[in-house]
This record gives sequence, C-alpha cells and structure tokens, in this order.
Amino acid sequence: MADTSADTIEIVRHQPMAFTEFVIVIAAIMALNPLAMDMMLPALPDIGSAFHIGSANRVQMVLSAFVIGFGFGQFAIGPLSDSFGRRPVLVGGMVLYVIASLLAIAAPSFETLLLARALEGLGTAATRVIATSIVRDCYAGRRMASVVSLAMMVFIAIPVVAPAFGQAVMLLTQWRGIFVVLTVYGIVALLWTIFRLPETLPENERKPFSVAAISDAFRATLTNRQTLGYALAASGIFGAVLGYVLSSQQLFTGFYGLGHYFPLAFAAIAVTIAIAGFLNARLVGRLGMRMISHGALVGAVVIALVCFSAAMLGMLPLWLFMTLSAGMMFSFGLMFANFTALAMEPQRANAGTASSLYGSITTLLGMAAGAVVGQAFDGTPLPFATGFLACTATALVIVLITEKGRLFHGQGRPV
Repeated sequence: MADTSADTIEIVRHQPMAFTEFVIVIAAIMALNPLAMDMMLPALPDIGSAFHIGSANRVQMVLSAFVIGFGFGQFAIGPLSDSFGRRPVLVGGMVLYVIASLLAIAAPSFETLLLARALEGLGTAATRVIATSIVRDCYAGRRMASVVSLAMMVFIAIPVVAPAFGQAVMLLTQWRGIFVVLTVYGIVALLWTIFRLPETLPENERKPFSVAAISDAFRATLTNRQTLGYALAASGIFGAVLGYVLSSQQLFTGFYGLGHYFPLAFAAIAVTIAIAGFLNARLVGRLGMRMISHGALVGAVVIALVCFSAAMLGMLPLWLFMTLSAGMMFSFGLMFANFTALAMEPQRANAGTASSLYGSITTLLGMAAGAVVGQAFDGTPLPFATGFLACTATALVIVLITEKGRLFHGQGRPV
C-alpha cells in the first residue's frame, strides 16, 4: 500500500483538482455509459411501437448496438491515449457521444437509431478506458482500488436512478426526449473535462504511435497472467449483469406484471451495487482486493445456484427473485472495482493499452454471453437463472486458474 507521501506526490498529477473533485469528475465521465444504457430501459416498448418492431427481443438491439460500439471502440482508445495523451482522446470521444445523441433525436428509422446507438457506445469507449487510465496514472495498489471504488460508487448509482429518470422523462415527452437529456449531460461533462481535468500522462511517459510499439504493448498486456485472467473473469461477471439488464424489462413487466413500477424494482436492486462500492472503498485498504473480490465471487456462485434451482422448480416468486438479484448485484459491486484494479496493477507502463484491452475483452465477451441470455428469454426467469449460474461459475474457474488454485491470497502477500 502506498504511503501518505507517495499519495501526496501522485495527487499532483490531477491538480488543480483536489481528491474529492477528481473522484467526482472520473465518476461523471464514466457515468456517460450507464446513463445512456439504462435510461433506455423504460423506452423499449415505445421505441418498438414507433418503428413497428413486433419482437420484444429484437428491440433489445437498442441496448446491444450500444454495447457493441462500446466494446469495439476500446481497442483503439488505449494506444491512442498512450501516444497522444489522455485529454485529446477523451474530449474527442465525448464530442462523438454528443453528436451521436443528436443523431438519435432525429433518427427517422430503427436502423438509423441503431447506428446512433453504436456511435454513442463508441464515444463512451473513450470515457471508460481513459477514466481508468487516468486513475492508474495517478494511483497504485490498494489506493488505486479505493479510488476506483469511490468512483464506481457514484458511477454505479446511475443505474439506480436512470430507469426511473427515463420513465419520468417519458411522462413529460416521448422517448426521443431521453436523448435530449443525454445530449445535455454529455455537453456538461465535456465542458467540465475541458476546463478542469488536466493531462495526467507526461510527455516523457508517452509511447510512439507505431505498429511495433502498439504490438509490444498488446503483447505485454495479453501475456500477463494476472491481467488476462482477471479480464476474462470480469467478462463472466459482466455477462451475467448484462443478461439481467437485457431481460429485466420483460421479466418485471411481463412475467411479474409490475408495469410502470418496473423502474422502482430495478432501482431497489441496483442500489445494492452502490452500497457494495461504498463498503469496498472503506474495507479494501484493510482486507485487500483478493480477499473481498474472491469472497464475493464465491457468494455469487451460491446465489446463482439458489436462483437456478428455484427457477427450475417453478418456485421463484417476485420477492425471492428480487432478493437473489439484490444479492447478485451486491456481490458484483464488490468484484468490479477489485477485478479492474487487479488487472491493471501490473500495467503502469502500458496503462492506456491495458485499460483498452481489459475493457474490450470484458465488454465483447460479456456482451456475447449477455446477448445469448437476453435472446433466450422465453417469458420465464429460467434462461436468466441459467445464464447467471453459467457466467459466475465460469468466472470462479478462471480466477482459480489465474491464482493457481489459491483464493484470497494469490501468490504473494494479501492484495
């Protein structure tokens, strides 16, 4: 764990911002992604009606297109930011996000809307990758995990309010109004970044933008057992979360018949992630990243087994589904920041590329798994419960392989 003097030296990199503003800005930048994702959930039926889409599963493409753009966009963002600095690439991505949101407002067809969503995802690839890289530029070890957890606590609070916020917007206007809100938020975040966030990658630490340099950085990242292992494990966790998000609107409004109360149920479950992020930020310095995240992973597998068994027996009432889903999200909230920090810990020399690859791997593999779960929806919770178990069990196996069969302590002192 970095000592106080070391932390003080690192804070210089994000001056003139103090620590609190730095965490809030990082969270606000990262929040562009979940806000654009989760505000759309209540609007899916209206979008399907507006463009005469008969299949509810096809309307899920409004979410899937966004995630695909987000996943593929991350491949280039890291190397670009390692060569040209964090600020220009971040600002460019945020400008693209605003333009894509304006395109969505005017979209004359479902295909144009999907293009706008993919471009929005591409823009948020910069915010996600570079936000993580900036934190890695400024902090290390458990201090980095604590900063990531604090940012994640604000960042993850967005899914709690986003569906309800989206529902409120639709009470005042129609679904295109959601994109007006996204545009305004994007502009505010962009201006805050331009005027307050400094460049955190000094010129003497930048890498040449060449095929050889990029290939070396990719190789160094992909051949690191810890980085690759935790990226693959996080993919399984993200797949379970995305499967839940893609299925949630149909489950809550269709199977459980909640109708317009769906955002409240979604928020009640999502708030547990924010609580977990807060606890993780407080405890990770004492307990370590592995102790917390490994314990949460084992807990998630147990919850998944209970959920799967109840769904198989047809004994999954709303109260039990919400309880298990809340437990799932709480455990995931204890894993995300720590898995990210563990993956990034060995990669200070390649922070941008490592963050880029980590984000691409987790997003694209998680998207593939989540899409399978979402498209398998058959009007019951069983496809989700099956995917939940498969994803978490796979993540546990990967972590065991990464840590050579030893949970909680890894291969050295507890981290």
